[in-house]
Amino acid sequence: MPTDSINILAISGSLRKSSTNTALLHAAANLAPSHVTVIYYEGLNDLPHFNPEIDMDNVMAPVELWRSQLKAADAVLICTPEYAKGVPGVLKNALDWIVSSGEFMNKPVAVISASPTPWGGEYAHDSIVLTLTMMDAKIAEDATLTVPHIGLKLSKDGVITDPETEQALKNVIDALIRDIER
Repeated sequence: MPTDSINILAISGSLRKSSTNTALLHAAANLAPSHVTVIYYEGLNDLPHFNPEIDMDNVMAPVELWRSQLKAADAVLICTPEYAKGVPGVLKNALDWIVSSGEFMNKPVAVISASPTPWGGEYAHDSIVLTLTMMDAKIAEDATLTVPHIGLKLSKDGVITDPETEQALKNVIDALIRDIER
């Protein structure tokens, strides 16, 4: 068993307090081994609208915090819903703040998307993977997952009720950790 501590920054693409994607993110984090610390990024709603004219050396405090948390993390775990067949605007805005500063460059990242639909948020999933790839994030093929019919696989209190989904989440976490340890 590895002795080095691993820090993963977990990001939900939803601002809703009762978000199934946030609940799924917490459920996935609970599957991580004991040497892994998961830190939840809570600042999506605090980030200003991206504007390249204000992306200078002295960025606003919420942007600086976002960037510093990404820098400090060994890896990133993102779980996002799909909104209008794309990535929710607040998550896309957060990613836009990182394009020029490069915190995702060579950073191991896992991406999960969940939806009540039969497609599991695949449009948002494909979109965010494309954006992160452009930003040079390291996304292992086995560190991505779409979860269709999320309401049937997660209880109201955030417990995974479907063994296959639980195993798939564990596989994503394991793939992310393997990528970090390489």
